[in-house]
Amino acid sequence: MKVTLDLEHLQTDLGSNGLILRISGNDGKHRGNLRIGKATVEWCPGKTRIGNGHKLKLEEFLAKLDS
Repeated sequence: MKVTLDLEHLQTDLGSNGLILRISGNDGKHRGNLRIGKATVEWCPGKTRIGNGHKLKLEEFLAKLDS
């Protein structure tokens, strides 16, 4: 997987679209987009448009990570 975000000590408020990460495999092939919003996390595999992906409330996502 290739996910690159190197913004040391950068702080910003999320806008209405949130933060969108483009995810690619080691082969460089696009796997999907991960959108992190104020209240939800959304995985949009392949060519799925933002808004039509698999959504979780941010609290549910964090609970899954903690378990």
